[in-house]
Amino acid sequence: MTERTTSNRRVPAPRVRGRVAVDETDLAIVRELVQDGRLSVRALAERVHISRAGAYARLDRLQRDGVITGYAAQVDPELVGLGTAAYVSVSIEQNTWRSVAAALRSLPSVERVALVGAEFDAIVQVRARDNHELRDLVLEDIQAIPGVTATRTWLIFEETAASPPPLP
Repeated sequence: MTERTTSNRRVPAPRVRGRVAVDETDLAIVRELVQDGRLSVRALAERVHISRAGAYARLDRLQRDGVITGYAAQVDPELVGLGTAAYVSVSIEQNTWRSVAAALRSLPSVERVALVGAEFDAIVQVRARDNHELRDLVLEDIQAIPGVTATRTWLIFEETAASPPPLP
């Protein structure tokens, strides 16, 4: 369990039902960073009405506790040569989900893997340069993973940028 220092004692980070507890100030910090991940700590502190030292401490704790998992540039896939996108449903043999999910995540064309409760077991978002590369990805890479029993592919014709995830 992650700890934080209060005076000279180590105090466990507060947890709610096994999860790290976040307060309204933490949520305000996360909301601001979701909107602009390049925000300076000074600007962040001003926006959420806390000191810079407080902002640094909270950012450190939020990162250490896994609430903030990283920062990334958002890229237009088409402009970097990935003009074809698809969702691939994957059905798997019972008790192989861990190894199949790991194998799917290791494929460079896979953007997202979600294990689901449906008539199939996983939904995978993939990107490729064109339909030929997509075909090879599905037929040669995904279907070759031990434990995969079936796939079904849906081409994505158009995507709309989603708003940031809703926060409590």
